[in-house]
Amino acid sequence: MRHNRDGEQKLFNLFGLFSLFFFLATSLFGESFADFKRVQSASFSQYKDKRDNAFNSYIKTQWQEYRAYISPTMYKKPKPQKIVPLKEKALPKAGPFVVIKVPKQKPSEVEPKPSKKEKHKGALAFDFFGVNVGFSLDKKIADIAFYPQNQAGIANFFSLLASSDYERTIEELQRYKKDLYLNDWGLYLLVTKLSKKLYGDRDRANIYAWFLFNKLHYDVKIALSERKRVYLLHYLEDTLYATPRYLFGSKYYYLISAYNIKYIEKIYTYKKSYPEAERALDFSLKKLPKFPKDMLFKERTFSDYGKKYTFSYHYNKNIVAFMQTYPQVNYRIYFNAPLESITYTELLKDIKKYTDGKKMSEAINFVLRFVQKAFRYERDQEQFGKEKVMFAEETLVYDASDCEDRAVLFSYLIEKIFGISAVGVKYSDHMSTALHIPMQGDSIMVGRRRYVMADPTYINANIGQEIPKYRAAKPEYFIHLSNN
Repeated sequence: MRHNRDGEQKLFNLFGLFSLFFFLATSLFGESFADFKRVQSASFSQYKDKRDNAFNSYIKTQWQEYRAYISPTMYKKPKPQKIVPLKEKALPKAGPFVVIKVPKQKPSEVEPKPSKKEKHKGALAFDFFGVNVGFSLDKKIADIAFYPQNQAGIANFFSLLASSDYERTIEELQRYKKDLYLNDWGLYLLVTKLSKKLYGDRDRANIYAWFLFNKLHYDVKIALSERKRVYLLHYLEDTLYATPRYLFGSKYYYLISAYNIKYIEKIYTYKKSYPEAERALDFSLKKLPKFPKDMLFKERTFSDYGKKYTFSYHYNKNIVAFMQTYPQVNYRIYFNAPLESITYTELLKDIKKYTDGKKMSEAINFVLRFVQKAFRYERDQEQFGKEKVMFAEETLVYDASDCEDRAVLFSYLIEKIFGISAVGVKYSDHMSTALHIPMQGDSIMVGRRRYVMADPTYINANIGQEIPKYRAAKPEYFIHLSNN
């Protein structure tokens, strides 16, 4: 009898363990399995978009393995750690006398007031560079699970999204793009933030973002890594530097979230794109986003020939925060982006104060001195821990900058103030600028036109004086401003 009681006790213990395991398993996977069953029933329903049925069938097919190629870095060699300044030397006076015209400011620009944040009653609202944005989401998509965590799971997720009421969300994204003057990168950030706010984990957020981008007609692929992590591959026509990219036919797709990462594991994805999703992500910033004016004050000074010059201006914190999100894209993007109007106008007033009545050569050289001496020279690696190109607006905000940042700011000011054609001159380890003006000195041919060197990093150098090591060096290429 004793043996029987022991056996009954063992059996009871085993039954208890089994019950505990069953309880935990059903608790852990119950929601995912229920979601999976809903997907199966949804797959028999009619999709709202006729493209979705065929595409969902396609992404269920066998995917292929692809290996990344890291796109090139912007510089083949490290930039100079230090550039020895020249001794101050007066520049010959040449050209007409200068009288700068300052554009009239609107009352709202003179004393900017923070915009009142509109409150939204939508299913999801959040701050986007000072704007309170809200979205009306289909409630049933919030609990979608990435299950199973493989190719089939992505197709299941897609099925539920495709059968949901997503049209309102697409309309709201398009409206924000229009109303806030968002470029493609601004829309990318908005979609990404919306997806992360809706789903706490990165994988589900990426699947939702992929769905939205395709519905917005952007060519974006979804991929799985060896560890079953979800990545997005965006089609770009421009180069995105120091970023994993994948070649499909003649088109490059970039893993933007892995920017500045030297290695990425193998991924698995498909060849075809979503039907009618043909747009490349364009980083061009032809017009600044319409964000609330959260203005901060900045003052700059420099000395030349013992005389101190002071400049003061305001900048929009929200615009600068947006610019700081940019990865390394084509230099053309930075050289052709505008300054905030109030920032430019206030800076121009001080430049006018010091240059009106002087000869053109003196005025241009004064702006060159401002860019050379009002900012500390520091390479990106020391300041940011990575290569970072700054827009002109950012350079005016940061206390330190390096060669390409100064080239962007200087060329913008020269062309905007004086209407003179400027180009960026890119070497293997340095960026300079050159101006199309009839002056003597170091020069370079850009096509059939002679440009005189004006290096905003070579402190105390005048127009026509380039750093000696670059006088005989052949530039890799030139960056033209759109007005050239």
